Amino acid sequence: GGGGLDVTVCDPVLARPAPGGDASRASAIAAGARRMLETVGVWGAVAERAAPILDMVITDSRLADPVRPSILTFAGEVAPGEPFAHMVENDDLVNALAAACREAGVTLAADGIARFAAGPERVLVTTASGAAIEAGLLVAADGARSRLRDMADIGWVGRSYGQVGIVATVGHERPNEGRAIEHFLPSGPFAILPLTMRDGRHRSSIVWTERADAADYLLQLPDEDLREEVERRFGLELGEITLLSPARAFPLSIGIARRFVAGRFALVGDAAHVVHPIAGQGLNIGLRDVAVLAEKIIDACRLGRDVGDDEALLAYERARRFDTVTMGLATDGLNRLFSNDLLPVRLVRDLGLGLVERMPAAKHFFIREAAGLTGAVPRLMRGEAL
Repeated sequence: GGGGLDVTVCDPVLARPAPGGDASRASAIAAGARRMLETVGVWGAVAERAAPILDMVITDSRLADPVRPSILTFAGEVAPGEPFAHMVENDDLVNALAAACREAGVTLAADGIARFAAGPERVLVTTASGAAIEAGLLVAADGARSRLRDMADIGWVGRSYGQVGIVATVGHERPNEGRAIEHFLPSGPFAILPLTMRDGRHRSSIVWTERADAADYLLQLPDEDLREEVERRFGLELGEITLLSPARAFPLSIGIARRFVAGRFALVGDAAHVVHPIAGQGLNIGLRDVAVLAEKIIDACRLGRDVGDDEALLAYERARRFDTVTMGLATDGLNRLFSNDLLPVRLVRDLGLGLVERMPAAKHFFIREAAGLTGAVPRLMRGEAL
């Protein structure tokens, strides 16, 4: 635990090493988040299997278009030799985090939380198996449908997009050379993200946004028919493709908690906010929450204050709320702008992206934004230990 704090993590997944079974899930780790993982000693364990995103190409077309010309390209470095993002498979990341926790003396309990009661001095937590834990602060990172958020009586504002994100790992004949491609199609974006080679195969991760009703139909198709549907969107630039993992679907929504903190209680990650995956920022925003919260509470402890200090928690909420609302609105706007096929809208968005393509300063800003290096960057994401 950082700053000499005793930390217990109640999580059945983290407490048991992942078998590496779910190859369909991978995440984009932005440069700021990578610096943080490096600083806390996690990155070394995943670096070898992490695929750098060396450049990015965006197209805007209809599904039947024979050619998809790129309307925007980004070179992928925020600093010489530092890509703006890497693709990391989720099982690799979970295993590395669990190993780092054990090394740092963090207690990993394979147990959920049944209930908690926050008092003026401590918060008393009762686990699903009936064990009692006393703590100075309870941090809820239990996802978009957070039970702990409900127990803390914190409201949620949000709505469903009527879209699902379909994820899978795809094999292809030719190397991807570190290129990420995002095809903006009328039903939603189709992203192709580079993964490292495994078992002699070139691989990419796909994140495919589709209307919920169409996705239900697609996911019930026989394997070969589904592969053909993927190939129609994927294109033939990398040769023939194969599906290396089952396709999995996740409902997409936007939402934010009415508060991020309560007495001796804080929300981080999807428990605090959910955004559309169009910009690949979901996990990175959550890691930024963690970086800011750790900074605020360790600074409070150094001043002799309590780990659950109200002032520190409110400072965390102030620091994160504006950022998460801004990112939510930005991804919501992008999704509305691109998930339709109205000709006037297509003309305006292609004109706008065409202008950005010709403005190096604007492109540099977007790269730094995607890398999580704009605004008030928390110390861990600057690569500084707390």
